[in-house]
Amino acid sequence: MQLSPRSSLATAAETVLSSRPQPLPAEEQLALLLHLPDHHHPAEHSHHHSPSVDRLSLREAYRRCEQITRQYSKSFFFSTQFLPHEKRCAVRALYAFCRMSDDTVDQPTGNPTHTLATWVRQVRASHPRPDNPVLLAWHDTRTRFQLEPALVDELLAGIAMDLSLHRYETFADLWLYCYRVASVVGLLSMGILGADKGANPYAIKLGVALQLTNILRDVGEDAERGRVYLPMDELQQFGLTCDDILNRVYDDRLRALLDFQIARAHRLYDESLAGIALLAPDSRMGVAAAAITYRGILDRIVENDYDVYTKRAHLTTTEKLGLLPSIWRTVRRIERAARRAETREE
Repeated sequence: MQLSPRSSLATAAETVLSSRPQPLPAEEQLALLLHLPDHHHPAEHSHHHSPSVDRLSLREAYRRCEQITRQYSKSFFFSTQFLPHEKRCAVRALYAFCRMSDDTVDQPTGNPTHTLATWVRQVRASHPRPDNPVLLAWHDTRTRFQLEPALVDELLAGIAMDLSLHRYETFADLWLYCYRVASVVGLLSMGILGADKGANPYAIKLGVALQLTNILRDVGEDAERGRVYLPMDELQQFGLTCDDILNRVYDDRLRALLDFQIARAHRLYDESLAGIALLAPDSRMGVAAAAITYRGILDRIVENDYDVYTKRAHLTTTEKLGLLPSIWRTVRRIERAARRAETREE
């Protein structure tokens, strides 16, 4: 049977998305996704015209985003408690949007490429589906805070990288992935939280630090999906291969590699924290709480003797609460340092 031009284009697009060894620019990555055929019924794209659809209120939508945040990231939920109500709801809508976007690839109901393509269409629709609480709350958040569409595209392109890129040659290659799936979230968050000029480089470094922390914590979980995010040239530097990680090799080579990566993450946290002073005052405690509690995961990995296969590093609620004095002192110290720098400039 002869394929139509559209079918041929869709087949080519899916082949590129599933096999390309290098990342594409965001606009090209999403353009390929949007060339895939839409397997969902047209009615799904016109819910806002149908009176029969169960319509959720914005309050219900934001409440669902709060539940998703609490369920999937207790550290993020904890840190956002320190934000004022409007910002707290919006940032949790952002988290829920990121989580649901990520799940299209990590926990798809069918073909992950087609699942993500459908999700991208729904995200870009002029009207959100009234029966989808995450899309409803996210649409309200990005509209009210006038968040940059280009950043949202970068985030979705980062998630699309997981369709084909399961290995990274160097840390420079991994940096782009971390930037797209984490630093971009920080940049979007700043659009909600409020920040002075010059804050972007700090947000980017903090995002990479947070994502690298996630990667180190989830080495075993990612290996089960056939993914190895640790740079291959650095694996080789410590006498390891990707197959060693997939086979759950646990020895002094792994400990040395993880120690090297943990030190890198700590440096990124150190270099990013000064940017807290550039945030709106009512947002500083929340961001500091996120950075410091996530950073604690690195220490827990060490305490677990670098066993990232059978022990998931995390902090208990009691431990997070115990960090509050340190978090408060860190914010005050950063603010004092910023004031001294301003005085010297004057």
